[in-house]
Amino acid sequence: MVNLTINNVKVSVKEDTSILQAAKQYSMNIPTLCYYEDLNIKSDCRVCVVEIDGKKGLTSACSTPVREGMVVNTNSPRVLNARKTIVELILSNHDTNCTTCVKNMKCELQSLARNLGIDENRFPSVFEKCDIDDNNPAIVRNPNLCIKCGRCVDVCNNVQGTSVLAILGRGHETRVSAVFDEDLNDDFCTFCGQCASVCPVGAITEKDDTDLVWHALTDPKKHVIVQVAPAVRVSLGEEVNQAIGTIVTGKMVTAMKILGFDQVFDTDFTADLTIIEEGNELIQRVTNGGILPMMTSCCPGWISYAEQRYPDILDHISSCKSPQQMFGALAKSYYPQKAGLDPKDVFVVSVMPCTAKKYEAKREEMSVDENSPDIDVVLTTRELGKMIKQMGINFENLKETPFDSPFGITTGAAAIFGATGGVMEAAIRTVYEVVNKKPLESLDFKELRGLEGIKEAEVNLGGSMVKVAVAHTLSMAKVLCDQVREGTSPYAFIEIMTCPGGCIGGGGQPYGTTNKVRQERIDSTYRLDASMTLRKSHENPEVIALYKDFLKEPLGELSHHLLHTHYSDRKNK
Repeated sequence: MVNLTINNVKVSVKEDTSILQAAKQYSMNIPTLCYYEDLNIKSDCRVCVVEIDGKKGLTSACSTPVREGMVVNTNSPRVLNARKTIVELILSNHDTNCTTCVKNMKCELQSLARNLGIDENRFPSVFEKCDIDDNNPAIVRNPNLCIKCGRCVDVCNNVQGTSVLAILGRGHETRVSAVFDEDLNDDFCTFCGQCASVCPVGAITEKDDTDLVWHALTDPKKHVIVQVAPAVRVSLGEEVNQAIGTIVTGKMVTAMKILGFDQVFDTDFTADLTIIEEGNELIQRVTNGGILPMMTSCCPGWISYAEQRYPDILDHISSCKSPQQMFGALAKSYYPQKAGLDPKDVFVVSVMPCTAKKYEAKREEMSVDENSPDIDVVLTTRELGKMIKQMGINFENLKETPFDSPFGITTGAAAIFGATGGVMEAAIRTVYEVVNKKPLESLDFKELRGLEGIKEAEVNLGGSMVKVAVAHTLSMAKVLCDQVREGTSPYAFIEIMTCPGGCIGGGGQPYGTTNKVRQERIDSTYRLDASMTLRKSHENPEVIALYKDFLKEPLGELSHHLLHTHYSDRKNK
């Protein structure tokens, strides 16, 4: 332990603790801007500077470890003036039209300026307007709002390992951009949205499609239905002032009914359906000498990454569409038939934790009739929260409403799709029982849970021990992809999710997502699973009825047409 003094308070913390962390442990918050928990420490912005006795200059608290006997002042007049000056200089080269910014009232720069008492900037504006990069279906990059903190570059390079974003230029010409100053659409971007998740201002955001949904909801000719992903029910609460990890399923359905959706369905239903199709595909590959390891296909960011960086291993990826797109295919075929509607009148909205889902819905392969997309609009968790606020809904006082039928009955296996390792665990629950023709002794595969980068397990299938692996973040995916490419992979089945923690940490989730927040959402996800009567996808009665009445059999002709797809080499595109 190291003993020091911060603001005349004697503190004792573990060695290698930063001054920033030490102060926080004793309820003394030092303001930051470039610093972000779980990312690399850069000490670029200097907003966290403090004064240390015996040191001539000011020191950044985020990057300076504590020392025995150190005396620190975090709020001396000199420190406060330095912080205020730094923020004023940032504001002088910033588009300060805050009321029209998507991050208004959630902006870290705005909050910092308010706390520092900046009512009027002492420096003249040198702001020069730049072009906005919105030439893609998922992400908007607005350099007019960028403060060059480097968070987005850090998460893109060091967490995802994709190196799409970079800090270019020098001095006054310094800027954050896609490499070679290209648009994101022209680079190897997977549209995962992790850059948007960590941006302290409104410089990188998801493309806002709420107006498209409002327009559809007010169109009397449209029958508007919505599906909600597993991860949204454990994160939406944060957008409406609920505690992190609060399970808001029933109130969420009620809120969407108030918004005007004709039917509210559960993506968990098609998550169960995905397990049936994907599980049977795995069994077929294992028993018929097919290409192994098989890799999951639920995550569009991962699919985009594979198409661009590893096109030579595309045959290893399951041909199954994601649960979102399986739902869309059924919503434009089975559902209109069952409800007596014209498919052209059905408008399908998805609420997803993911920005890459916006890109996925626009892919030309994702259309049953080749004339209209299976999913018309994708909203992020943040966008749904915005709509609820726009409608003035008092979320806390809402009564709970169940999902509508026929896509309303789901299982615990589907619920855990939202967490890294969840798809694998759900698949094993079904594949084990189908192959071994006996129930599992325990449904919980705890070795596949948690925030470790790569996790693995062994399962007995037909008397043979089969190894499986789970990876989250694209930097961890690269490790497993390299093994597959080199022919050294020891696994039969691999799950890959693009975002840290899986979908619960998606790029469209509430701002402020850290590993601590991710873990709380994951814990809620597994509580949901444990509380459900049905916990295996192959026991979902509505999925069983769907096969009996419509699809006929897994991997059958109609299933292949509606629920499966193909991938393309996009390395040169």
